Amino acid sequence: MRKLAVLGISGMVLLVALAACKPVHKPETIGTDISLLPQKTYGNETSMRTSRDLLAAFIQTRLTGPNGVYTNLKESGQSAEAATGHEVLSESSGLLMRYYALTGQRRKFDEEWARTKRIFDLPSGFSYRYSPLHDKKYPVNAAVDDLRIIRSLYEAGQTFRDQAYTDEANAYGLRFYEHNAKDGFLYDFYDIRYYLTNDFVTLCYIDVKTLNLLPIADKDKTAFIGNMLGISKRGYISDDFPFYETRYVYKKAAYSSETIQTVESLLTILKLAEVRQHQPSSIRYVKEQVKAGTLYGQYTRDGKPATDIRSTAIYAITAMIGAELGDSSLYEDSIRRMREFQVSDSASPLYGGFGDTGSGQAYSFDNLMALLAYAY
Repeated sequence: MRKLAVLGISGMVLLVALAACKPVHKPETIGTDISLLPQKTYGNETSMRTSRDLLAAFIQTRLTGPNGVYTNLKESGQSAEAATGHEVLSESSGLLMRYYALTGQRRKFDEEWARTKRIFDLPSGFSYRYSPLHDKKYPVNAAVDDLRIIRSLYEAGQTFRDQAYTDEANAYGLRFYEHNAKDGFLYDFYDIRYYLTNDFVTLCYIDVKTLNLLPIADKDKTAFIGNMLGISKRGYISDDFPFYETRYVYKKAAYSSETIQTVESLLTILKLAEVRQHQPSSIRYVKEQVKAGTLYGQYTRDGKPATDIRSTAIYAITAMIGAELGDSSLYEDSIRRMREFQVSDSASPLYGGFGDTGSGQAYSFDNLMALLAYAY
């Protein structure tokens, strides 16, 4: 079975004019009993540790350079529209920081946080991408990546019992809200050159759990969370195909999707599950497909597979969904599927990692999502 090489989701944004928007539905609400850290981490089981340690070693010794985790182990000219080769992404930094926070590795967390600020920090957010070859820091952030970094700081504050991390999370969270939110709505990115954001939100960027932690006034937060949770939930396609639309375009007050990308829909399901606003039908569907090994990378809107490609990241996300909901069978089935892609040949340069041994390619998103799944 072929594997999907997932480069991540933050490099696909395009700049368009900012449009005003107004809520068209009664705001949704979330409960007050949502915990920041997982209640149980299945990845701490002894059977998971060897695979996790091998993957961590591969990432640290083969997939990481002085500027962070490579987008791809195989180098490129670093000039394509999407990140390639040894370019680095703030997406990767956030994933690695969350991993270190969840596994209690304070020294490594601090080192990665220092590097994140050095490489990606802008006055308005974190640059989504940096090219070492061209010494180019892109002047655009990605909401999903900034929120992941901010969440990792909140998680570090709780894990390490140090208010300083929480204070930093609050400071960066307020900056994020000032640039990536307007009139109670979230936008995908902010461009520091033109002082503009786009006119839509990608549903898998709506991280309600982290948005709820931002230090904004209660009245503003209630409207903000209500608006974004409502947009996310109403993107549900159908009971027959219980995945989610790709984006919501504010000026049209309408959803827009081409082919349904499984990684994106699964991330939306995960973020809804974190605040217990998921559809049970989505979980049933995911469990069935994971058990059968038939969860593919793309679907049409009526639920027909548009490819036979599976990916490491897909099963990493379903494992996280299982852990988040306390569903050990979904977690274990997902990890078993994910491990099918982990390189077990000790003579291979990709040993312990996830990649294509024939071409020598190994992508940051696949490997870091798998690492994070091992920590859930």
